[in-house]
Amino acid sequence: MTTETTDKAIEQADLKAIEQVVATVERTQRAKDPDGFLALFHPDALWTTAHGKVLIGLDAIAEFTRAVLPTATWDGEVTYEVAHTQFLRPDVAAVKVRQVYHSPKGDTEGAPLYVMTRQDDGRWLLHACQNTEVRVAAD
Repeated sequence: MTTETTDKAIEQADLKAIEQVVATVERTQRAKDPDGFLALFHPDALWTTAHGKVLIGLDAIAEFTRAVLPTATWDGEVTYEVAHTQFLRPDVAAVKVRQVYHSPKGDTEGAPLYVMTRQDDGRWLLHACQNTEVRVAAD
């Protein structure tokens, strides 16, 4: 196997692992599972919510998540899809996500950006994340 082939295989495995993290974000949000969600974060993570609340470090993210996620209410379900992944380094990826809340009143969208880091054990974790609400312009 050439180095180029090996690099491509590693990149494909990393892409699949990143997609699994995003799928787990979806699953844990739907299940209102704070512990499953928090397991996806690096201890030094930074999270900015769709409404601009900045949470620095896993403790702050955990406090917010445990207070908000279990009691969150929405009429419908949410889906998360990897829209684009850009490797900044072999162990750092910027991941653009398409987040859609499907409800009887119509869909609303979010456009999260997750900067993820690959750990020494091969796991990808959320490290710096910004969730942005997509607003539809009035005609």
